[in-house]
Amino acid sequence: MSARRILVVANETVGGRPLIEAVKGRADSGEVKVHVICPQNSPKHGYVVYDESVRHAAENRLRTTIAQLAEVGIEASGEIMDPDPYSAITDALNSASYDEIIISTHPETRSGWMRRDLIERVEEVSEIPVEHVVVDLDAERQGVTRTLVVANHTLGGAPLMGLLRGKAQEKPHAFVLIIPGSDDSAPERLAHMLELMRQEGLEAVGQVGHPDPFTAIQNTLQFYAVDEIVISTFPATRSGWLRNDLIERTRATTSKTVEHVVVSEAAGNAQMEDVGV
Repeated sequence: MSARRILVVANETVGGRPLIEAVKGRADSGEVKVHVICPQNSPKHGYVVYDESVRHAAENRLRTTIAQLAEVGIEASGEIMDPDPYSAITDALNSASYDEIIISTHPETRSGWMRRDLIERVEEVSEIPVEHVVVDLDAERQGVTRTLVVANHTLGGAPLMGLLRGKAQEKPHAFVLIIPGSDDSAPERLAHMLELMRQEGLEAVGQVGHPDPFTAIQNTLQFYAVDEIVISTFPATRSGWLRNDLIERTRATTSKTVEHVVVSEAAGNAQMEDVGV
């Protein structure tokens, strides 16, 4: 008997427990081949859309889902698709044959996909079974604090690493690291910082964001569900972010706790030299 081919469609709810359990239920009944597609969303802030940043956010979410499926014994492939979920699904159906579609959304009160009647439209065009899975991320976040960390050249500084290490020791944490910047060395700094956090046993994903830190923060709050924000800067005499009132502007536009960590230039450089930057 051939494996059942399942198309999984999700964006911000990828990795949600109900979605993982729905796929696992199919695997428990027989062999399955799973392909996950994530329609990427578009940022609401900034005059320029940085497509690479948007795609990286979707890739992080997709990577998390594939890893969680692997943890329950299911190998899956995946790809980032058209921002419009209906177009993404029809493109996927035109590219390969599937036996079933599982679509994961937020609860109806929060789901733009539901407001656009996505489930019904897909049922009409697909001619194969379509299951709708609702994922309540707010309920799932209980017990795990998701922290957005915003830093650039202060990455790896002892005050920042000490704060993150302390948070993880107090209770379970998952970190999202954003480097606002467009210089060629930003991806290398990000990679080394993620490796440093991995060595510390800290769960983290990251990406290079919009060059303007305020815009990068606002976009990231759209891409990721976070509970608190940590912003790391040089001292006031060296920090353009502080001269532009980044901390207070961020606090004024979000109800989340915003912590400010000051890292000296010497401390930041010393820590990053330890991991080869």
